Amino acid sequence: MQSFSRGWSFLKQAWEMAFKDKDLLKPSIYALVVGMIVSVIGIIPIVGAAMVVGNSQVGNVILFVLGGILVFVQFVVTYVFSGMTVHLIYGYLTEGDGDMGKAWAIVRRDFFDILTLAAASTAVNLLRSLANRNRRGSVVGGIARAATGLLEVLWTEAALLILPAMIIDDLNLKVGMQRILKITKENLLLVGISTVGVRWVTGLISFVFGALGFVIAFAIGGGAAYVSGGSTAVSVVGIVIGALIFFTFVMLASIFSSYTNTAYHTCLYIWARQVETARAHGSSEQVRAPAPLAAALA
Repeated sequence: MQSFSRGWSFLKQAWEMAFKDKDLLKPSIYALVVGMIVSVIGIIPIVGAAMVVGNSQVGNVILFVLGGILVFVQFVVTYVFSGMTVHLIYGYLTEGDGDMGKAWAIVRRDFFDILTLAAASTAVNLLRSLANRNRRGSVVGGIARAATGLLEVLWTEAALLILPAMIIDDLNLKVGMQRILKITKENLLLVGISTVGVRWVTGLISFVFGALGFVIAFAIGGGAAYVSGGSTAVSVVGIVIGALIFFTFVMLASIFSSYTNTAYHTCLYIWARQVETARAHGSSEQVRAPAPLAAALA
């Protein structure tokens, strides 16, 4: 319960930053829009290939490759705009203002490193997908699914911390992974991860957003069909409006979750970085976490 309370406290502080500096939210909005466009464009060749090659062995390979490419591009989009958010938050906490121009310049500087991070995430995602496709009831298959599921969870958390290392300290994937592993071994990250339930809070609120959107959409779509008197046009209009409302709520939940989680991991990395620096200089004084995280841990 305390973990959830701390997560809620961090959420309030993170969004207070966003309300003070609206630039902090822009990359999350851009990521959603660009991600939707990429998904629409990327699904076209996949559907086309499925219609042409069907369920043949060659066709399955082609579909797997096309799906992997789409996943990779989606990861690139996510990390590019999340990287901008990281730099904006870092600028806000250290300089009092996040600069979109600087954030975009930093992302361009680290674009190759972002590609490597996206490639690693894609590989983990595809391994998980392959393991899930193996539905045989063998013990080996079960172990593979469990192992890849755990790998995906661990890598997702690691990637959220590696990205700030890339953006803030200009590290490549290999060095970024080594740095995160080092500060984790020194217990500089585990405290925040284990005691601040940001994931639980964002998950719950995103679920509420989605459920509320579904209820409203169902009420409008179902209500239109009920009062239409058999009119197909009225029913279709009601369903379309309901669907738009539902997806609006889903998009809001996505923006909310993306910004909050990026803000949390950025603050966590900045704190660990400051503690590491203080220890390197022989200081034994307690280093205060960035304001949003400090409020949550108080």
